[in-house]
Amino acid sequence: MIKDYIINNSHKHASKWVVLSIDIAITIFNFFLAYVVRFGITLDFDKTNFVYQIPVMAVIAAASFLMIGSHKGVIRHTGMRDAYNLFLAVTVLISLSGALMVSSRLSLIPELLNIPVSIICVHYLLNIINLTLSRLVFKYFYHYIKSKLGDSSRVMIYGAGDSGLITLAAITNDSHKSVTVVGFIDDNPQKIGKTINGINVYRSKTITQGYITKHNITEIIVSIPHIDKQRLSEISDNLLKLSVKVKIIPAINDWIDGKLNVSQIKQIQIEDLLDRAPIALENQNIKKELHDKVILITGAAGSIGSEIVRQASFYSYKHLVLVDQAESPLYDLQQELLSKGVNNFTPIVADIRDHQRIETIFERFRPNMVFHAAAYKHVPLMENNPCEAIKINVLGTRKLADLSSEFGVDKFVFVSTDKAVNPTNVMGATKRVAEMYIKCLHRTSKTKFITTRFGNVLGSNGSVIPLFKKQIDKGGPLTVTHKDVTRFFMTIPEASQLVIEAGTMGNGGEIFIFDMGESVKIFDLAKKMIRLSGLNYPNDIDIEITGLRPGEKLYEELLADTENTLPTYHKKIMISKFDDADCPLVMDKIDDLCIMNLFNQDHKIVGKLKEIVPEFISKNSTFESIDIKNEETNNKEQKVLV
Repeated sequence: MIKDYIINNSHKHASKWVVLSIDIAITIFNFFLAYVVRFGITLDFDKTNFVYQIPVMAVIAAASFLMIGSHKGVIRHTGMRDAYNLFLAVTVLISLSGALMVSSRLSLIPELLNIPVSIICVHYLLNIINLTLSRLVFKYFYHYIKSKLGDSSRVMIYGAGDSGLITLAAITNDSHKSVTVVGFIDDNPQKIGKTINGINVYRSKTITQGYITKHNITEIIVSIPHIDKQRLSEISDNLLKLSVKVKIIPAINDWIDGKLNVSQIKQIQIEDLLDRAPIALENQNIKKELHDKVILITGAAGSIGSEIVRQASFYSYKHLVLVDQAESPLYDLQQELLSKGVNNFTPIVADIRDHQRIETIFERFRPNMVFHAAAYKHVPLMENNPCEAIKINVLGTRKLADLSSEFGVDKFVFVSTDKAVNPTNVMGATKRVAEMYIKCLHRTSKTKFITTRFGNVLGSNGSVIPLFKKQIDKGGPLTVTHKDVTRFFMTIPEASQLVIEAGTMGNGGEIFIFDMGESVKIFDLAKKMIRLSGLNYPNDIDIEITGLRPGEKLYEELLADTENTLPTYHKKIMISKFDDADCPLVMDKIDDLCIMNLFNQDHKIVGKLKEIVPEFISKNSTFESIDIKNEETNNKEQKVLV
């Protein structure tokens, strides 16, 4: 009965008028108690004066509480500010009592209201103690009953500093969930063994599986501000071995109105652990570059394109033109922007291969900048459909670049991939051809053509992390193509910000390479994601090695062997300078490739790709036969020369 009442009414608060009435009643009782303290339990004082003084004291108390507003605080959330308000209210009350005493002695009011100084002083002290104590007793009684009778989860907080105390307050003040904080965990030896708000502080090494089981701990919240990813990864690895959920608080600047909301405490994700240091953008340069510009973004509804849109929307641009052939994702992006108050944009459903359609868009909007993120990027699919890869990644890019040059676009920023370096698959080779085309076009155009090159982005459509999450939800197994396969990773916001930054600093003709940090072993990534889900490998979920897919590399590269890098003012962006190619010959070969592609003869067009990109050597693909044939031809030619 009591349990159901507490659970069903935990979101309700006592009326401020009820609180005011209780405060007045306590004040009257304290007034009586002050007389008892002063004159003893024999009550040897003038009862008539006391009776007349009670209603006057009630009026004074009501006036004092209403003036300060001490009755408006939520009792179960009583804190230092509430105690301070009570102190002010009681001080006002006693000041008014003193004024009554002086007025009575000056015969300005009846003698009956002459309250002895000793009574006023004792009453003052009793009010401070009992009014504050009443709130604290109610607060702790409420949380005690709720934790004992409600469905309470038992948690620990990693971090006994200011952030840990704020997390404790956010948890205990949450009316929607019953949570008991069992203890703090901290590595500071000066805090070990002490208590904070009555809660013990433990050394991290003492928190074992036995302790977790004994105290029925369900989750541990990491509450350490500005923690680096490597340290967070170490802590999470240790905690996940204890069969508990690991949660994390957001960065302080992400708190709502400067306050931590319990809804912001989320289960730790793999994105939180990958060692990506925060980036600092040259916002003034970007602001100047994008100011009053018409910006066209292709692939605007995709992972990178949509984030470029979001980032660009923060600046004082003239107009955003969002082009994508995917109707539903583009609609979702449109609604997202409108909900944020962004109105100065036009979403357009269009295919970049449709020259007349794209030309119409250029004629209408006359863009100053183009961010080209539209592409086919899935390696195995493109290995089986090379004609489509060439249509989008080569032909589509060529048409878009030509129109940009024709309509006098200031800057054209092309989003490439690390798979374009020494490509082993059709997708990477087509992106390399596109890089070569815009590099050559830059020589004869007033438009500044800029290429950005980076690796995988976390959480993008079709990337490994969403795939692993789906497989975990289904109970496994997780599929990894090879135990030693590694990849570079970057967050979507980081990649998009760096694309904009590179577009800002570019003078044309550069290939900008982003610092991707250390490569990540996918097998280790899979094991970590299993642990983050509260499961164990291989007991709960296994990992299946499926073999390298067509065109897949073991290791990705960001820089070709023939290239050199130069630094920029941004430490995460470098410039690649590759050997100058015979551009007229390259352009002719790309024209031939686009014409050959019309006939949908896979081996012939892939052969042409390999002619344009000599370093393109197929791996785990049917097109390896072309490499074998080319090698035999080269060997014969060398023998003839000898």
